[in-house]
Amino acid sequence: MTNSFLYFSFQPLSATPRLYRHGDSGRRGKSVYVKALALLIILPAAHAQDNEKPLLKEVVISASRAEQLRFDAPGAIDGVAVDPFRTASPLVNLSELMGAVPGLQIRDRQNFAQDLQVSVRGFGTRSTFGVRGVRILVDGIPATMPDGQGQAATVSLTSAKRIELLRGPLAQLYGNAAGGVLQVFTQDPPVTPEKPDYRLSAGAGSNGQRHVAAGIAGGSATLGGLLDVSRYETDGYRDHSAARRQQLNAKVVAKPSADTTITGVLNLFDQPLAEDPLGLTRSQFYQNPRQVVPGAITFNTRKTIEQHQAGLVVEHRLSASDTLNARMYAGARKVDQKLAFQTNGVVNLDRTYGGVGASWTHALQVNQLPVRWTVGVEADHLRETRKGFDNLGGNNGALRRNEDDTARNTDVFGQLDWTFAPEWRAIAGVRASRVRFSVDDRFNAAASSTSGSVQYRNTSPVVGLVWHAAETLNVYANLGTGFETPTLAESAYRPGGAPGPNFALKPSKSTQGEVGVKLRSGTHVFDAALFEARSTDEIVSSQSSGGRAIFQNADRTRRRGLEASWSATWPGLSTRVGYTLLDARFQSPYVGAQGLVPAGNRLPGAPRHSLFADVEGSVTEAMKAGLEMRLESKTYVNDLNSDAAPGYAVFNARLSQEFRFNGARMVLYGRIDNLLGKTYAGSLIVNDANARYFEAAPGRRLFVGVRSQF
Repeated sequence: MTNSFLYFSFQPLSATPRLYRHGDSGRRGKSVYVKALALLIILPAAHAQDNEKPLLKEVVISASRAEQLRFDAPGAIDGVAVDPFRTASPLVNLSELMGAVPGLQIRDRQNFAQDLQVSVRGFGTRSTFGVRGVRILVDGIPATMPDGQGQAATVSLTSAKRIELLRGPLAQLYGNAAGGVLQVFTQDPPVTPEKPDYRLSAGAGSNGQRHVAAGIAGGSATLGGLLDVSRYETDGYRDHSAARRQQLNAKVVAKPSADTTITGVLNLFDQPLAEDPLGLTRSQFYQNPRQVVPGAITFNTRKTIEQHQAGLVVEHRLSASDTLNARMYAGARKVDQKLAFQTNGVVNLDRTYGGVGASWTHALQVNQLPVRWTVGVEADHLRETRKGFDNLGGNNGALRRNEDDTARNTDVFGQLDWTFAPEWRAIAGVRASRVRFSVDDRFNAAASSTSGSVQYRNTSPVVGLVWHAAETLNVYANLGTGFETPTLAESAYRPGGAPGPNFALKPSKSTQGEVGVKLRSGTHVFDAALFEARSTDEIVSSQSSGGRAIFQNADRTRRRGLEASWSATWPGLSTRVGYTLLDARFQSPYVGAQGLVPAGNRLPGAPRHSLFADVEGSVTEAMKAGLEMRLESKTYVNDLNSDAAPGYAVFNARLSQEFRFNGARMVLYGRIDNLLGKTYAGSLIVNDANARYFEAAPGRRLFVGVRSQF
C-alpha cells in the first residue's frame, strides 16, 4: 500500500497503521455433499487462508513514511492480508475473512436487507441494521457517516488487499462512534506496463448462490489503475430472503513526482433486490428455522440500495521531515425499504454526502531518538430527504412523512509519538469534535416543534506508553476517552410516538483503558490484552410505537475482558487461534421498553466467550486444505436477559488447487460451511418488540468456484 491513504491511518502513533507482508505468506488455502465431505475430512491439514494469517511472518507498519514492525505497534491492532486470487471463499461479506481477529464480532445475518452485524469489544451490539459504534473506512474514505451509522456491505472484497482492525483507547482518536476502527484497502495497480493483469472468477453454491467477477489492472511507476466488477445473487437460505447486487470498484494512482502521490477511487454499488425474512421467535426458530413470518409476505418486506461514491487522496512530501496529506470525497445513496406494518411502513431516503480533510506530519530527532507529530482537521456532512409512506401490500401508499435531515461534523486533532529512551515510547493525542444534526419537517410545516437541531461537542484525549522489554517482548498500556452520538435513525422518533425528532437523546461517553503484551519467537507470535471501558448515557432501546424503535439513555455500563491470539507456522503447516472473553453489563438499573432492567444484567448481543481456531496444510505443493472452528457461548437477546440464544460450535472445511500454464494461473476451490449441519442462531435482533430475536444461520452449505489470472 502506498502512503496515499496515510491521512486515515493513525499517525504518527501508528495505532491504525497500514499493514502489509513482505512477499506471499502461503495459500489458503445432503447426499450431494458426501464425496466432497469425504475428500475434505481425510485431508491431514486444514484451513488457514492467506488473509487469515497476517501474523505468521513479520508485518511492517507504515506511518508517515516510517516503517515499524506490527509487533512494535503501541496498541491492539490486527491486519488481515487478502489474496482475492487464492482465497477459497466467494468474497461477498467481510465475515468470511475476519473470524480470527480477537475482540471482533462480525456476523453474516443471511439478510442482505439489514447488512452485517459488527461489534468491537461490545461496542455496536445494539444495532439492528447497519453498523453502530464502529467506524469503517475504505481506501481512506469513510463508510461511516457523521451521525455514526456505517455500512459494511458496500466494501468490494474481490479487489481488496488488506483489512485492519484497531481496538481500544487509540481508536477514540477517530472521533464519533469509534469503539473500533475497521479499515479496508484496495490493491495497488501493478507497475509493469508490458504486463497488465486480467482476472476472471465464477462460483456457485447452495441456496442458489451465484457469483461472477472480472478485473483488469495495469500501469507504470507514474500512472496506474485497476477496475473490478462483481455480481452476486442468492435465493437465500430462508424463505423470502433472495438478494441480488453488483459492484464496481476503480482506483487510479498517479505519481507526477517522487514527492507526490495522487489516488482517485470510484465505487458503485447497486442492490436492486434484498428480501427481508424478519426474525423468528424462539418457538418458530426451533419449529422451522427456514420459515418466514406471515407479515413479511403480507407487506413484502425488502430493501433496494443504490450508492455511488468518488474520492481523491493526495500526499505530498515537503521535505525529508514534513508530509502533507489531503482528501476529499462525495457520494449519493438512495434507499427504499418496505417494513412489516402498514402505517408509515415504507422508508424512502435520498442522500448526498461528502467531506474534506488535511493533515501535516513532522518528524524530527531529540537526543538522536525519533519524535513525530501530526496535526489535522476534517469535516464531513450528509443531507438526506426522508419520506415515509403507508405500506399497502409492498407498494407505496399515502405520504406520511417528508423531511430534510442533515448531519455535519468538524474535527481537529493532534497526535504525538516520542521515543524518549531506547526502550520506551510515549504516545499522546487529542481530538476535538463537533457534531450537528438538524431536521426540517416539510410534512408538518406549520408545526415548528417537529423541526429543530441539536449540537454535540466532545474532546477525546488519549495517552499511552510502550516498553520494548526485549527483542521478543513488547508491553504497552493506553488510556483514553471517547463518545458516540445517537444516529439520525435513532433520533427519528420521540417517546410516545409524537411527531418530531428525539433530540433529548444524549451522546454516550466512555473511558477506556488497556494493557497488553506482544511476544514472538521465530514464527510463533502471541498477543494478549486486558481491557475495560466504562460508559455513561449508553444508548438503549426505550419502547416501540407502531413498529418504530424509540431510544433512551441508560446511566452506566461496563465492558471488560481479555483478548488473546496465537499464530505459528511450520513447513507445510500453519495455525492460528483467537479468543475473546467479554463481560459487558449494565452498571445501573433503568426502565426500558420491556420493564425494569436491573444492574448487573448483561448487554444483549455480546457473548461472554468467543473462540476461533484454524489449521492449514499443504497436501501437495499446489493443493491446500483446511479446517476452521468457530465457537460462541450463549448470548442474551434483550436487556432484561429473559431469553438467550444457545452457544454453538461450528466447523468449516475448504480445499483449493492451483494450476499454472502458458503464463496463466487458475485456482479451483471448494468449501463446506457448517460441516456438521448444526442448527443455530447466527445473529440476533436485539430487543425486538415482537420477541422475534432469532435469525437462523444456514445449515450445511457447499460453494465451489474457479479463478483465473492472466
